[in-house]
Amino acid sequence: MANPRGAPPLLHPRHRRLPRSPISRCACLLFAFAVLLLLSALRQVARVDFPRPDAPRQARFVIPTPVSRQSYTKIEHPQHLESKNRPILDRVANEAILDLQESSEHLWESNGYGYNACITPTSRYKVPGESDRYMTVRSNGGLNQMRTGICDMVAVARLVNATLVIPQLDKRSFWQDTSTFKDIFDQPHFIKALEGDVHIVGDLPESLQSAPRARKHFTSWSGASYYEEVKELWKNQKKLVDRLRYRGKFITLHLRYEKDMLAFTGCTYGLSDLEANELTIMRERTSHWKLKDINSTEQRSEGNCPLTPNEVGIFLRAMGYPESTWIYLAAGEIYGGDKYISKLRSYFPNLVSKEMLATKEELEKFHNHASQVAALDYIISVESDVFVPSHSGNMAKAVEGHRRLLGHRRTITPDRIGLVELFDLLEKGELMEGPQLSSLVTDLHKYREGAPRKRYGSLPGSKGRARLRTEESFYENPLPECICLTGKH
Repeated sequence: MANPRGAPPLLHPRHRRLPRSPISRCACLLFAFAVLLLLSALRQVARVDFPRPDAPRQARFVIPTPVSRQSYTKIEHPQHLESKNRPILDRVANEAILDLQESSEHLWESNGYGYNACITPTSRYKVPGESDRYMTVRSNGGLNQMRTGICDMVAVARLVNATLVIPQLDKRSFWQDTSTFKDIFDQPHFIKALEGDVHIVGDLPESLQSAPRARKHFTSWSGASYYEEVKELWKNQKKLVDRLRYRGKFITLHLRYEKDMLAFTGCTYGLSDLEANELTIMRERTSHWKLKDINSTEQRSEGNCPLTPNEVGIFLRAMGYPESTWIYLAAGEIYGGDKYISKLRSYFPNLVSKEMLATKEELEKFHNHASQVAALDYIISVESDVFVPSHSGNMAKAVEGHRRLLGHRRTITPDRIGLVELFDLLEKGELMEGPQLSSLVTDLHKYREGAPRKRYGSLPGSKGRARLRTEESFYENPLPECICLTGKH
């Protein structure tokens, strides 16, 4: 859904904030209703303003001199010391380890800065009146595209005072998935949660089955929906979350290093000539992909390519996450298989996937149901201590918005343009992994970890469709409509 125009400036002087509107107020309530009871009040602090991630870069990286590779600090007991000194050394070592553990806590913390969900309707908000109009919806694409379309249509049904018929999901596109709405979402909860906002029925009344219908194709720039997943899926998923929680805190990595993504974006960095050629052929033969001739080097330097598994490993290590960190891989089949994923595993051996956590019997029910598998990954992504997407997209935006509503759980969005510059320096030998790289990477991402900020308007000078595309999605960041400082509405 497009956002309104003509708003006063954002906190950041180069951009504009978007005002509340009837559409966004309605969508806000729908987005947050199902998770309202999970919210808890956060400590109120002063408002913090953050620069826009895609704002023009003021300076490039300057590396003074190459530095030697330095390993991370390890505490060891020299074997030649006398035994009478060992208790002292043990105490010092234990204190140092505790200090290190305390200093690493910031890697996992949510950072809401006192911002919380604020979705209580005003006195002017009225329950829907009686209506003899019905709206049927056919939602296509992958799971998160369908979620976005459904959420938009809920808001539209409210605005036009129509009864919404449970949406029909796409069964004929690329995914070839026969799942219905109730296979993925909790249909009774969906109807019950929205009864004060929209009338919803399971099927069109029989008397209207053959009635003429007005058809409309809606264009949406949104990125997330608000409602809970189907209860049965959630029960199965809790199993997986519990198995991860048993191991300790964990990161969910949405790794978009899949064949179709690489072919679509034209990103072939690090691949063999044979692999690059295979992806080019796939792109040329896919009729609905309009752009055929793509310069992979330009794509990468402009931040349009997903990070490779090896680059993700370098990035997370530089951010300060230790080798022992548990990482859940939320992804489809990784292109090149173990050939490339092993590079990430060399940095983080505790890398697991749903295939490693679930039993064969548990996974069997999801065979040939790609949307349900995507729902599993979505839930784990929302529940994880930290979420990291290797590329922007519908799921990344949906998860980020959901996590913001749940108290700004830590979501690290890689600055792919800045990181490519650093990775190139590493490749040239002008920079080494270690403290200097860590300092550069953490500084680059200090405002990209999911802290509260107002949603961005379109970039100055952009017009038409480009203006809409540069506007941040409401579902990716529902502030200020649905999130405010605790106690302020």
